Amino acid sequence: MTRVVLDTNVIVSALWSPKRACERVVELVLTNKALLCYSGDILREYAMVLQRDKFNFSPNDVDKYLNYVANNGLRIEAPLSDLSFTDESDRKFYETAKAAKAYLITGNAKHFPKEPFIVSPAKFLELLEARK
Repeated sequence: MTRVVLDTNVIVSALWSPKRACERVVELVLTNKALLCYSGDILREYAMVLQRDKFNFSPNDVDKYLNYVANNGLRIEAPLSDLSFTDESDRKFYETAKAAKAYLITGNAKHFPKEPFIVSPAKFLELLEARK
């Protein structure tokens, strides 16, 4: 099964803009067609961001998603890298994806080192389609 790490912006976009690439990627995770890899820090960020008042996401939906991740995802505690990041909060996604040998799916690829496993939601869907 293809392993993925989802940047928080992908989840937020999926909830805001249904029927687009981000929602399709999240749906692959929720239907067990892709294995979501996460760390404790990633799960904490998901919780913090998805519960922000400005998003007005249903607390029940947020809890369901977080429970799904914790119960069905693959928890990875990755070693720290010595790379520098413009936004240090992005480090946990990179390190987890690298350790898990997973795709890091993000809407902000420019925040990360240029590596082939770091892709946009649309590019990830293209790669999956090409494998068929």
